[in-house]
Amino acid sequence: MEIKTVSTKNELREFMELPYTLYRDDPLWVALLRSEQKAQFVPSKNPMLDHCEHILFTAHKNGRTVGRISAFLDHLALAHWKQPIGLFGSFESIQDPEVANGLLATARDWLRSKGMNSMRGPWSFASQEWGLVVEGYEPQPVIMAPYNPPYYNDLLTGFGFIKAKDLLVYLIDASQGYQIPERILRLTDRIQARYGVHVRPVDMNHLEEDVITITDLANVSIADNWGFYPVTRDEAKAMARDLKQVINPAAVLIAETSDRRPVGFAMSLPDINQIIKGLNGHLFPTGLLRMIFKLPRLEQYRMWALGVIPEYQGKAIDTLLYRATYEAIYSDRIRLEINYVLEDNDRMNNALLKLGVKNLRRYRVYEMAI
Repeated sequence: MEIKTVSTKNELREFMELPYTLYRDDPLWVALLRSEQKAQFVPSKNPMLDHCEHILFTAHKNGRTVGRISAFLDHLALAHWKQPIGLFGSFESIQDPEVANGLLATARDWLRSKGMNSMRGPWSFASQEWGLVVEGYEPQPVIMAPYNPPYYNDLLTGFGFIKAKDLLVYLIDASQGYQIPERILRLTDRIQARYGVHVRPVDMNHLEEDVITITDLANVSIADNWGFYPVTRDEAKAMARDLKQVINPAAVLIAETSDRRPVGFAMSLPDINQIIKGLNGHLFPTGLLRMIFKLPRLEQYRMWALGVIPEYQGKAIDTLLYRATYEAIYSDRIRLEINYVLEDNDRMNNALLKLGVKNLRRYRVYEMAI
């Protein structure tokens, strides 16, 4: 077994191709569009790399590529966390501890050489893609959500990783008879009247400005959340560019006071995994036609992020945003997956449970001293 550093275009292509080989026969896996995966590793297309120092490795055994991993320092995260925590991601491996241990040890040694004291992951070069699935492998993953076979967790714990944090996923499913409880409707009516807050969708003619507003709100509202570090303006602009192709503006919401001061946001994305499954990462030629005809009719969404600025927290503005999202996208078959709620975020978890949501999945981020 040999570990190689990725240093050429062909080696990068080999690195990116591995998931399509490993998961080829997995009925739950949804192949990421190859153009999207490639963009994650191109600095001109992924501004997150502007503040990251990274390295990629592949594992080879008996003439085959059998694993991969990235190791990186995110200098923006390091400055925000004020702790020497290195990150690893893009982890894939056959079910072989020798391969996994070789990859993880190589990433650990590189991070250690950079002065890091601990190693955390899996952590992606794409925003909000953290952790491994540890509960709720079915149904298939939604847009921008990780997926892995169950044995990955054994590989990480076998190397010495322990849980750093669990991230919870909830489901609202109108096809199963879900309705917002009447008491929540009365509550949010009172909230709107009491605080003069209304919710509006993003303006597609000024999408970049609205996404920057949402980014600014996020940087303030969830600054104390575990794992958070600020999103840059360049990342916000890139997000606006990418989202313009797929979003339903009715599902990307900004809460404002009567004097138009933004105080909160909720962003839900159509689950394009429902469209691209089976394309093996290729949008052309049939995938584009699928996207054009099926995207407007999608009835599955992922709530990707929600935040309320500190002075308006505890006033049920988050509940108002949940209600507004649900009503904006409602049909009698709508499914809304609410992702990445920190297990110890009692305020958010309690608000969701009062809405009558169901538990669906659990992701886990791991960490170890190095």
